Amino acid sequence: MKIELTTSASKEEAHIISQGIISFNQKSIPDLELNEAEVKFSVFSRNDLNEVTGGIRCNCYWNTLHIELLWLSQECRGQGIGNKLVKQAEIFAKENGCEKAFVETTSWQAKPFYEKAGYEHVATLPDRPKGHASHYLTKTLG
Repeated sequence: MKIELTTSASKEEAHIISQGIISFNQKSIPDLELNEAEVKFSVFSRNDLNEVTGGIRCNCYWNTLHIELLWLSQECRGQGIGNKLVKQAEIFAKENGCEKAFVETTSWQAKPFYEKAGYEHVATLPDRPKGHASHYLTKTLG
């Protein structure tokens, strides 16, 4: 058996390991939602010139809304726009079968924002990145 590390796996090689875990998951939990059912989506805020001033990037799979990132331009902060983006994402997620939401944020980012939006802090990974922390929060979509 040979072990090989690469930073340039071919599409075929990446597909083999993806299909391997998909098959394993299906055998373990036959009614588990397929990875192909993942829905990727974004919600944007725009100014009067139709320029993007903020947004949230998400995906839905395994009955969970995964918030990948949320960003607001400086002029949009403190106006409730971030909350509107999250609410719109949650509504879309519920319409697509999601019952839970999950987000990772860092110590200098948005933990208090998500807690105010009803997210519960479930874990912290200290010193990630070095000198800071990563926080993991979840919410039941109801």
